[in-house]
Amino acid sequence: MSEVSVQTVADAIRAATIELGQGTDTARLDAELLMAEALDCTRSEMFLRRMQDPAPGEYAKLIARRAAHEPVAYIRGYQEFFGLGFRVTSDVLIPRGDSEVLVEAALLARPDARRVLDLGTGSGALLLALLSELPEAEGLGIDRSVAALSVATGNARALGLADRAQLHLGDWTQPGWSDGLGTFDLILANPPYVEDTAELPASVRAFEPAQALFAGPDGLADYRVLLPQLPGLLAPAGIAMVEIGSSQAEAVTALAAQSGLVAALHQDLGGRPRALELKNSLGKLLASP
Repeated sequence: MSEVSVQTVADAIRAATIELGQGTDTARLDAELLMAEALDCTRSEMFLRRMQDPAPGEYAKLIARRAAHEPVAYIRGYQEFFGLGFRVTSDVLIPRGDSEVLVEAALLARPDARRVLDLGTGSGALLLALLSELPEAEGLGIDRSVAALSVATGNARALGLADRAQLHLGDWTQPGWSDGLGTFDLILANPPYVEDTAELPASVRAFEPAQALFAGPDGLADYRVLLPQLPGLLAPAGIAMVEIGSSQAEAVTALAAQSGLVAALHQDLGGRPRALELKNSLGKLLASP
């Protein structure tokens, strides 16, 4: 009686890479990450000790989900950002490495910050990454999605930052949302900035929350509402770090100037415009004794 051939982990990864190859340019990485998830181990452990093990039965289901364009982060349920692990669901945007420039620039601009505001906090990635580097600071994350705030709250607890991170329901398009908040040394914002008709990968358009992505025909609708409110939320010498689309630097800088804000551009690791550092044009005057 002949033995039944059992597919090994290595064989399954090779087959999954071929299956995913036409739909993503990260097919091999995706196949490896999902196999490590199915095995409940790290990639390193998988490569060192598990490649000749029998492939787990659930792996095929994970690959089928990825083949249907579901992002790996949603399949696994978490994403790394700024060296920290964040739980993510389809209620929040997936934190991306390019957004780390906001945290890095904020730390350079105001390493002495004590009050931090994160507008549209989503998973809490920006706020919690910053607080992890500023042990004396306290932060407030605002989001209009109850489901997103639930994810952010869980992440704050998991990272041991719940005592310094408050998370509140709020919508900057509604009157009175900021009443009583006071002023902040640092404000972080990754608002919706994608044009309504923009071509996006299926993994983004079909799975990530539309209300966190799209901002009108030119992608500037939320900036037009949010930027005029920043001067009143910034403490003397306060700084706002706002993420932008790669083609929006000039337009958002102009909108900021109309609100009395001066802007400095920060680029991501790919050399693309990624964030604007904003401060009140009278900031130096306000900070003087």
